[in-house]
This record gives sequence, C-alpha cells and structure tokens, in this order.
Amino acid sequence: MLPPLNMLPSSNFLIHCFSKTRTSIVFFLLLPKMALRLAVALFCAAASLFAIAGAEDPYRFYSWNITYGDIYPLGVRQTGLLINGQFPGPDIHSVTNDNLIINVFNNLNESFLLSWNGIQQRRNSYEDGVFGTTCPIPPGKNFTYILQVKDQIGTFYYYPSLGFHKAAGGFGGIRILSRPRIPVPFPDPAGDYTVLIGDWYKSNHTVLQAHLDSGKKLPFPDGILINGRGPGGASLNVEQGKTYRLRISNVGLQNSLNFRIQNHRLTLVEVEGTHTLQTSYSSIDLHLGQSCSVLFTADQPAQDYYIIVNTRFTDPVLTTTGILRYSNSAGPVSASGPRPNPQGSYHYGLINTTRTIRLANSAGQVNGKQRYAVNSVSFVQPDTPLKLADYFKIGGVFRPGSISDNPYGGGIYTDISVLNADYRAFVEIVFQNDEDIVQSWHLNGYSFFVVGMDGGQWTSASRNGYNLRDAVSRCTTQVYPKSWTAIYVALDNVGMWNLRSEYWARQYLGQQLYLRVYTDSASLRDEFPIPKNALLCGRAVGRSTRPL
Repeated sequence: MLPPLNMLPSSNFLIHCFSKTRTSIVFFLLLPKMALRLAVALFCAAASLFAIAGAEDPYRFYSWNITYGDIYPLGVRQTGLLINGQFPGPDIHSVTNDNLIINVFNNLNESFLLSWNGIQQRRNSYEDGVFGTTCPIPPGKNFTYILQVKDQIGTFYYYPSLGFHKAAGGFGGIRILSRPRIPVPFPDPAGDYTVLIGDWYKSNHTVLQAHLDSGKKLPFPDGILINGRGPGGASLNVEQGKTYRLRISNVGLQNSLNFRIQNHRLTLVEVEGTHTLQTSYSSIDLHLGQSCSVLFTADQPAQDYYIIVNTRFTDPVLTTTGILRYSNSAGPVSASGPRPNPQGSYHYGLINTTRTIRLANSAGQVNGKQRYAVNSVSFVQPDTPLKLADYFKIGGVFRPGSISDNPYGGGIYTDISVLNADYRAFVEIVFQNDEDIVQSWHLNGYSFFVVGMDGGQWTSASRNGYNLRDAVSRCTTQVYPKSWTAIYVALDNVGMWNLRSEYWARQYLGQQLYLRVYTDSASLRDEFPIPKNALLCGRAVGRSTRPL
C-alpha cells in the first residue's frame, strides 16, 4: 500500500526505496505529490526487480599475492611462481554468472599478468589478461580483475601470460558449476578433484626464455607433473563403490598427454564447458591447453592404483605416476609399471558460415633466429595493448588486416598480426599443419565447433566429409601432423581476441595473432566500456578511462 500523501516527500521512505541504487532522487522532490507517489511506487517496483536480479549473480572475492619461491617438483630446487605461497595456485570455485573479483598483488621485480583460459569475458576483452588487451601489473603494484562467468559451466584454468612465466607455475584450476535447479546429466559425484597435468623442465623459466631469445629451440622436457608434483608425489583418496569427478587440464608447454587410472574406466562427461555424450574410455588424450571432466567409479578391489600420465607422439616417451588410494586399501600398487596407452577422438558439430579463413603454421629463421608464424607472419608484441589502441584511436600501433585470410607460401616476416572480422559473422577457420608435430590452437573469448579433421591438404571438397551433427563446443583444438582441422565459430563477442598456439615456445616466438571482432555500434548491449580501473601503458599513458 502507498503511504499517505502527507508523508511525501519522506526521506526515510525514499532512502528505503533507493538505498540499493545509484540513481539520483532529486528530481522526485520537484514533482507534485500525486505524481511523486506514483513515480516512487513504480521506481520501488523496478528497484526490487534489480535487487532480485543482483541476488542471482553473487560476487566472489579473491586476494592473491604473486611471489617467487623455491619449488622441487622434479627433485631439484627451482624458482617457482607462487600464488599465496601455493604451487600450483588455488582453485577458483564458481557458479554460472558469478562475478569474480580477483585482486592480484605483484610482488615480483618484473611485470605480471594472469589470463583465464576458456573464460569468455563476454563483451569485455579488456579483462582478458593477455598483452594485446591488458596492460601488465607493474612490480610492487596491484590490479583487480572483474570477471563474470556469464552463461558458462565447466572446467578451465588460469595461467601467467607474459614472457615465459608459465614455465615457472602461477597456474590453477577454474571450475564453474551449474546454477541450482539446472539439470546436470549425471548424479552429483562423491568428490570433485582438479588434476593439472603438464610437461616440465628442471631449468628455471628465465633460462628457458633466454634460450629462446638467443634464437634457439627448447630441448625436450625433463618430466611430467601431476598437480605440481613429480613421480609418485600426487595422490587422490577415494572410498570403494563411490563415483568421482576429475577435472583434468593440460597446462604444459610442449606435449600432448595421455591420462589413465590403472584398472579403472573413465567416462567423458564435459569438454571445456560442454556436456558430452557419455562415452567410456580406458584413457583420455589431452592436447596442450585442453580441459575436460571424467567420471570414474572406485569399483576395484581395495588397494592402491597408479594414476598414469605419459607424453603422446614423442620419442622418447615421458611417463609419470600418481597414486589412487582406496580408504580401505589392503596394500600398495601391484603393477610393475605403467605403459603408454592411445585413445580416440571427440565428436563435433555444425554452424552456418559466411567467410573462410585458412591459417597455416610454419617454422623458420628471421635474422638468424628461430621464429614461428601464421600465414608467414610471425607476431611481435606491440608497444601498447591493441585493445587500448583501438579504444583510444591511437594510430600506428597496428593495422587491421595485417595478416591474410589465406597462406601465400612466402618467407616468414615479423609484424603485429591482426585479423579483422565483423561482429555476428559466422566463420569457417581451417588450421593447416604441414609440419611433423601436433599443433594445438586456442581462441580466447569463444567456443567453437570442430567440424572436420583429416590428413593432407584442405580443399573446398573437404567439406563433403564434415560432421554436421553431434556438436561439442570447445575453445582448444588439436591439428595432427601433415593434417588439417576445420572449425565453425559464430563471432558474437565484440573485442580483441588472442588466437594462439598452445605450444608455448611457438606462441612466444610468434605463432599467434589477434582476431578483432568489430562493430561501429557504441551500445552496451554489444560491448562494455573500458573498466574504470584499467591500467594504462605505452602510448595510452595519460589518457583517461571513463568518469566514475
């Protein structure tokens, strides 16, 4: 019921109604009493709706201190990147549409950035955390990332994106649960574990980076880690008869990996945010940068079992083990040792397209130093983040269209490669790999549909063999040696988005580009404005973000 007219305007009533909004109420005081009463009633109803909507999208706050510290993952002392003293870093647990407020304090003696592998940053590439979009956090300073996991579920991870920091750690798992009452196609597991696997070097990341800067290739890795631990160091505890979920990510630098648990079947249930057809495997391949979820049931005799991870497509084969430990275990693992085990491929789907982009990776020398390229262009970092240059209209930082839609077969040269694309276009991208190693490609800001892969050269006739059903949407895909992979992607997320090799030395030495998804609309429906707290660097120094 509305208050009596003689109570209006009442500051208590107005404050009660507007205390949760930022809207000025001064104009209400200028209205006649009847109009004021009606206006306040309508605004209170609207405010209640906003309050309800806000309550559905909670905020989760994190405070992270970035430091260097001693780690011993392969038995020798190394300098590791620690987050709040942890290696790997802490997990992020969230629910669809949560707002994540992550205050990162850089206590290193060099700049630092974190990026969020698989988090789409809808309409907000400013927060993506790669140098093409975000200024680094200077030494001794902090920056607060404001992320929303909008309309996403699934298994992802974060990592340090500058230089070769990733070879020192600083990575951790991200899990996004479905909202309450949203059905999930399997019962709640008894436990939900993050499993970060990756190849690893005994050398410090500074040594590896200097090796690359000198124009050389990296040697073969020294080992494989499971959750930051070497052979026999990682363990999972289970109870007999119960089912568990493992969220597995390949956070390594160079190699595809195979994961299995001795005598246990793995049921694939989710790949980078998409629930899949539930298929049982004896092992799972994860290529660089890929993430997935599997279920397994502790249905074997009560004892300890090996968790086995080994490299794929390598000679020699690196292998490491962890331990699956039953709570009522009658004894230690009984197997003599793990052996490599192959596994099949995923299923893929369809989306209509209006443009075809063919991207071919290559390796070669530029000025006597090792470089890697896409369509002959080897990416070099600009002096100003591309997204800031775009926003502030700073000329001379990059040229849209500085990389071709198709390979032309020329020699490698360096440039700031930016591929222009229209907002809401539907694009076919073909990755052509004429080299003799597995490639792994990741696109920030998007999920895409892998519609085909085959050996040899892609031609337009290759579309006849596309799988136009059984779509699994994901953000990272492999391309096998001397082969191609085709994806369909709907460009519905305005921004500047990194498309890169997950083979980290190749990414560092130029096998990446940026996809500029552009619209001339200034509507907030299409893209958020630059964050008020955005760091400014390069030619953007001295500009203002936007008023409070």
